[in-house]
Amino acid sequence: MTMQNVGRPTRPEGSTETAGFQSLTGGRGLLQDEPLIFELDGWTKTGVDLPEPEADASDLAGLTRAGLELPGLSEPETMRHYVRLSQKNHAIDLALYPLGSCTMKHNPRLNEKAARMAGFADLHPLAPVGATQGALELMDRLSHWLKTLTGMPAVALSPKAGAHGELCGLLCIKAAHEAAGQGHRRTVLVPTSAHGTNPATAAFVGYNVTEIAQTPDGRVDLADLEAKLGDHVAAIMVTNPNTCGLFERDILDISRLTHAAGAYFYCDGANFNAIVGRVRPGDLGVDAMHINLHKTFSTPHGGGGPGAGPVVLSQALAAFAPAPWVVSGPDGLHLVEEAVDEAASAFGRMSAFHGQMGMFVRAYAYMRSHGADGLRQVAEDAVLNANYIKASLSDVMTPAFPDGPCMHEALFDDSWLDGTGVTTLDFAKAMIDEGFHPMTMYFPLVVHGAMLIEPTETESKRELDRFCHALRSLAATAKLGDVERFKNAPHLAPLRRLDETLAARKPKLTWRPEFPANQ
Repeated sequence: MTMQNVGRPTRPEGSTETAGFQSLTGGRGLLQDEPLIFELDGWTKTGVDLPEPEADASDLAGLTRAGLELPGLSEPETMRHYVRLSQKNHAIDLALYPLGSCTMKHNPRLNEKAARMAGFADLHPLAPVGATQGALELMDRLSHWLKTLTGMPAVALSPKAGAHGELCGLLCIKAAHEAAGQGHRRTVLVPTSAHGTNPATAAFVGYNVTEIAQTPDGRVDLADLEAKLGDHVAAIMVTNPNTCGLFERDILDISRLTHAAGAYFYCDGANFNAIVGRVRPGDLGVDAMHINLHKTFSTPHGGGGPGAGPVVLSQALAAFAPAPWVVSGPDGLHLVEEAVDEAASAFGRMSAFHGQMGMFVRAYAYMRSHGADGLRQVAEDAVLNANYIKASLSDVMTPAFPDGPCMHEALFDDSWLDGTGVTTLDFAKAMIDEGFHPMTMYFPLVVHGAMLIEPTETESKRELDRFCHALRSLAATAKLGDVERFKNAPHLAPLRRLDETLAARKPKLTWRPEFPANQ
């Protein structure tokens, strides 16, 4: 009988059955079936004692709630509910997460411990400056690291995420053009393979968006860029390394042509983790760049945030940075929050307060624990791991850009699936049965059936080999014609494949309770 390392039998020797198990108890092995919390039988009880209100509701004009309409669970029931839900999803603590830093990378526990320190975790945004000197000093030191690593003289910490950072950078560019009497520049040039937030942000600011073509090897078409530059262009937005996982070889020429045309160079810094410690964007002629702290410096991002997207700025844009920022004075550190004196040219504010303090602490802890040489190794290991995956799978899957190495992510197309009856989506669903979360699918759009794999810098060779072995096995199965294994996948997940067409056309976005008549 085949045994796992822990000594538990898996399935009878020689058996290949992976589906069709019927459960009589609502559980499967050690995985428990779990309904929505609103569907649990807890409406007639409560886990806490609520005191009777001291005042009546006569001043509420009848706007009172008949009942809280919340499930009443005991502490063990509540804990079990959320633990069971956690077992229905993938996590970086379970296995390699091939979406990489785009969505989830390893967050060192040291960072979490630092973020929970007294003075950081309970800091109120309206606390007086005299009582927040430690927090301001951390923000000041974080700013120093970000400026040093990027070779840029100024940084705005307050943007809350990547797209918010893009908005900040373009608003700085808009303010600079208007201050110089160049408000007629209303066009932003964006490459074909750009993140979708780039053109969306430009349109949100009020700019017109023009697409820049891509060369066959996945880079910006320099001739097309030059042809579209002119005195109507406010900026270009280029991701480097780009969305295809490639370094823009002509980046210095891109910068030169852009500045010669009187435009600014905005760099999408989503992939800064591939070059941190090795390349300073300021040396490449970048005028503004947001930095996703979760992608490069390990702050959490799964589940939508809270994110943090500081924006570094060139000397030409520094004066237009949004308030607030930290400055040092004779009485210690304080925040510049009004558009006067040194902030007279600031375009305004990006958020009500000062940014995501918990993310600042985590990112700074990551920087200090690695040091300058360690951050350089982060980039080197991220690139090494991605190229190892590319090399390990290139004989069974087709790299989208086979010539030369990639950067931090390996990109494959679906041409190797031609004639198999299996699609990129089918292959991704089958990965779930192997214990791995699917890679980024169908993006970038310039690659047909794209499969974008980013292992990040923290994965060991052993884990990379385990991942590649699973994908090689699935690829061999697809080419042998076992279409049903893929079309019906996943077989072993707590929930089966959704009818995605029905879910898109008839989504159920709310849950409405059915209360007993006497409630």
